[in-house]
Amino acid sequence: MEVSELGPMKRVLKIEVSAEEVKQRFVQAYMELNRQVQIPGFRQGKAPLALLEKRYAKTVEEDVIRSLVPDYYDRAIRQAGIVPVLVEIPPLERVKIKKDAPFTFTATVEIKPKIELRDYKAPNPISLKPDKRMVTEEQIDRAVEVLREQHARLDAAPTGTALSEGDYAILDVEGLLDLAPLEGAKKEGLLHKIGSKIPILGVEVDPHLLGKKEGELVEISQPYPPTHPDPRVAGKTVVFRLKIRSIKQKKLPPVDDEFAKDCGPYNSLQELRDRLRSELETALKKDIEETYKDTILKRLAETHHFELPETLVERELAAMFRQHLQTRRRQRGIGPGQDESAISGEEFNKFREEHRPEAQRRVKIGLILEAIAEKEGLTVEEEDINAEIARLAGELKLAADELRRLILAGGQESVDELKARILADKALDFVYRHSVIQG
Repeated sequence: MEVSELGPMKRVLKIEVSAEEVKQRFVQAYMELNRQVQIPGFRQGKAPLALLEKRYAKTVEEDVIRSLVPDYYDRAIRQAGIVPVLVEIPPLERVKIKKDAPFTFTATVEIKPKIELRDYKAPNPISLKPDKRMVTEEQIDRAVEVLREQHARLDAAPTGTALSEGDYAILDVEGLLDLAPLEGAKKEGLLHKIGSKIPILGVEVDPHLLGKKEGELVEISQPYPPTHPDPRVAGKTVVFRLKIRSIKQKKLPPVDDEFAKDCGPYNSLQELRDRLRSELETALKKDIEETYKDTILKRLAETHHFELPETLVERELAAMFRQHLQTRRRQRGIGPGQDESAISGEEFNKFREEHRPEAQRRVKIGLILEAIAEKEGLTVEEEDINAEIARLAGELKLAADELRRLILAGGQESVDELKARILADKALDFVYRHSVIQG
């Protein structure tokens, strides 16, 4: 094997397989072929080699190349001590082989950079400014108010109440086109909060309901432009009739021991507040830790300088773009089996340009954490995978077994991505544990 450099991130491996090994592979290939083919006039497996060579030489050559190339390529990269990111091997039709001569092929490899790690543990650990945030009584009060809103009742408003912001109306709604009911434009017993500005059947109703009383009928004329996608209403006016069936007002419970008992297994309001404080402190501790880790990632990126493999940056951009499309589909209510409008190359190129710095940052951080994990001997065990699947399943509201099946369905690449993420998290935890908080 000969290794030559095409740049800081590329290597060319010229790999030669001995004539003896090539000859042996041809012998094995023809023995296997002889067992498989049926040639008239000869018993199975007894056809002469010369006849097989005449009929199947090209096929056998291709089979031998297919067996030799991956085998000797794997040996070569191990011998060279490199970690490939991208491998380019010449197409099969451009590679020539003879059964009694050495076989030579080349592989162009993009490699991961060698990273000189610095300043992530003693004697030069990362120094962090103390985060002195604490849970306050005001935050607990707000948490109590959230619970109070959740336990509020909607009581019938006093007779004669005129609707105002914050009140609730029970409505019967019907759309009429040319005095005839419009199909699909009818709702009964609809609960609507005045002031929420939530449209009903696409119509803003709050301004028309303010000041109205139980039993009153409100009519709203809604014109539609000629370009409206529904041909029934395009260029026409629909009259929406809203009948106020009843009016309700929210009644918040008093904040006392009885309220605490309604919220859970608490004997007093103080017990409830103590539990809320504990939960808020747990959440704050996690947030502070995440803030520290964000600072660590920023410092690692600032203190390490190396060139990035362009292939990894492009892969990260592609993954980010897929995530962007999935988010957009969810927001638009487009299911996985439905087609969105075709994605233009211009849109992807614009996304790549805008998000390239973030993709580069992610790749750089990933390579640094990978190098730390390797240096510190960190590994991913089966219990790590199980714990991460359980955590993700909780976030996604899926059964852990179902999520595991989805990951395995994605093949080895999906499993490797999960392991890489776990390993990166372990490396970051290692740096965090060895950092120093000032003061």
